[in-house]
Amino acid sequence: MTSPPSPAADRRRWLALYVLCAGALMIVLDATIVNVALPSIQQDLDFSQSNLAWVVNAYLIPFGGLLLFSGRLGDLIGQRRVFLVGLAVFTAASLLCAVAQSQEMLIAARFIQGAGGALTAAVILGMIVTMFPEPAEQAKAIGVYGFVASAGGSIGLLAGGVLTDLISWHWIFFINLPVGILTAYLALRLVDGREGIGFDKGADIPGAALLTAGVMLAVYAILGVAEEGWLSVRTLGLGAIGLALVAAFVARQARIAQPLMPLRLFRSRNVVGANLVMGLFVAGLFSMFFLGALYMQRVLGYEPLEVGLAFLPSTVVMGMMSLGFAQRLNMRYGPRRVLIVALFLIAAGLLLFARTPVDGSFIADILPPMLVLGFGAGMGFPSLMMLSMSGATPEDSGLASGLINTTTQVGGAIGLAVLATLSTDRTEALVEAGEPIAQALNSGYHLAYLIGALLVGVALVVAFTVLRSGDGPGAVPEPVADAGPEPALAEAG
Repeated sequence: MTSPPSPAADRRRWLALYVLCAGALMIVLDATIVNVALPSIQQDLDFSQSNLAWVVNAYLIPFGGLLLFSGRLGDLIGQRRVFLVGLAVFTAASLLCAVAQSQEMLIAARFIQGAGGALTAAVILGMIVTMFPEPAEQAKAIGVYGFVASAGGSIGLLAGGVLTDLISWHWIFFINLPVGILTAYLALRLVDGREGIGFDKGADIPGAALLTAGVMLAVYAILGVAEEGWLSVRTLGLGAIGLALVAAFVARQARIAQPLMPLRLFRSRNVVGANLVMGLFVAGLFSMFFLGALYMQRVLGYEPLEVGLAFLPSTVVMGMMSLGFAQRLNMRYGPRRVLIVALFLIAAGLLLFARTPVDGSFIADILPPMLVLGFGAGMGFPSLMMLSMSGATPEDSGLASGLINTTTQVGGAIGLAVLATLSTDRTEALVEAGEPIAQALNSGYHLAYLIGALLVGVALVVAFTVLRSGDGPGAVPEPVADAGPEPALAEAG
């Protein structure tokens, strides 16, 4: 058993955690802060409606495609090095976005920004579990990271509304410059630069090319569903090619001596189960953020800033749970039990959203499901992060971190594409049948919420049948039977 760090070293570790979370928050914010500014960007740079989607897609394609590779790269050459390179690329690309005066320049800069975001985000969770090996401290640290991961999206909606309404859309990118520079400076001073295991342990360049190309094509196919449809030649063709490339990558990893992605990681029930649950979980939850914002804007007539403020209670509750209670609950009852309760709350919140009327009020119809979803997300994300890392060795922590991030992005993209398409189809059918537009829109959103709740229900089944408390070298603690105020911590098995 390792000796506890000195008070100075312990303080440095926690400061390093906050620096890493600042980098994560900058990446998470970018995903939603841009959505709020899209109408202003469209008007200023004269985007067509179809081309405007590329402001978002140009970021998501490299981000989703590079996460898994970036996580493994951190294992090979050092996670802090990959984090800093990604931060530099992301910050420089943010400056290019901020000064863009043409569509082409903005889209190209967003692509570079997505690559930098992937490098940065992929290794953060791996560094956290390495810095905090002791179960109670690790649970607390992951709670902080879980808050950033779960609440950052709604903070982005608020920040985007403020910056766009009060200044201009350029400032949603300018704001990244001081944050990125300060985060890099503090990371150099506070985050330990551990060496990686070396390129000779898995520098599989052909494998990296197969993986990155396959995931990027799959993400591109998913993002085009709203415009092309699920059964279009482009969607089916690109999706099939993407899956074939990923399958070829997995087959290659199984037969080469030094694989880029050691398949031993997938022997862990918790790694596999947590990623399955995460994919279903975010597919259902993301519908609330996206379609809930549309409901408030298109049905209730909220302004962008009002939408951001409406999400604030959910963000506050997420923070209270992630930062204050999730760690205690995970140590007391085990992350699997906490996750199951969280999934029940998420499903209940989505079902509550499925009853919102066209003349809904914030207090009676929006606030209650927001609070329930806030409690569920604040409990669920830290528990899932713990479970997803519990079967990884220190040598594979970057890969496990990249994997859960990839699952989050791809699961969210697939879920949103499916739910948004089904919602739109229902709305169009009702409009053709003579239904008022507000009622038709609301019925489409309700269908999406119900399907989202069903996906979370499937996640519950996976959590019950696949996940378990102890699994592998980084096993999560068993729940503690003691009912005292300071329960003893179980050993990680």
